[in-house]
Amino acid sequence: MRISDLLSREFEEEAKKTRAMLERVPADKADFAPHPKSMPLGKLAPHVAQLPGLGLLVLTQSGVDFAQRSAPPLQLESADQLVRVFDEGAAKVRAALEQVDDAAWNEPWTLSFSGRTLFTGPRFLAYRQTFVNHIVHHRAQLGVYLRLNGVPVPSTYGPSADETLGLGG
Repeated sequence: MRISDLLSREFEEEAKKTRAMLERVPADKADFAPHPKSMPLGKLAPHVAQLPGLGLLVLTQSGVDFAQRSAPPLQLESADQLVRVFDEGAAKVRAALEQVDDAAWNEPWTLSFSGRTLFTGPRFLAYRQTFVNHIVHHRAQLGVYLRLNGVPVPSTYGPSADETLGLGG
């Protein structure tokens, strides 16, 4: 089995879980932040929705310098908007994954800011660490934000307190 095929399976599972979280984002709570150092929901949720763009860069470029990119941040309008943006980006990641051959996963990839290297390593690690793990990290934050706002949290790697999946929780 190709590496891309294995990673595609993982991406599908993570995308499904992320989509479920984005579907529940309360747009009327955009200013909510659980701590002064925390990103407000109106910034965090759009960031998660746009993260497939980073995955696409990892899959199609040899690196990226964030200081050279001027992608405008998404403004939170609705959960439907977040899901639509996420789905569009996820479709591009799926298509790009199909094109990556096994040898390309060992090619060097660099993430930098104004020429300062933040990450360098094989494309495989860039994909997993800067993209997939990044989504998982911020999705977990979204779960906390939902909980603190009384929004039922969807299950991710097992049942949540809100969705026991019939396990008697």
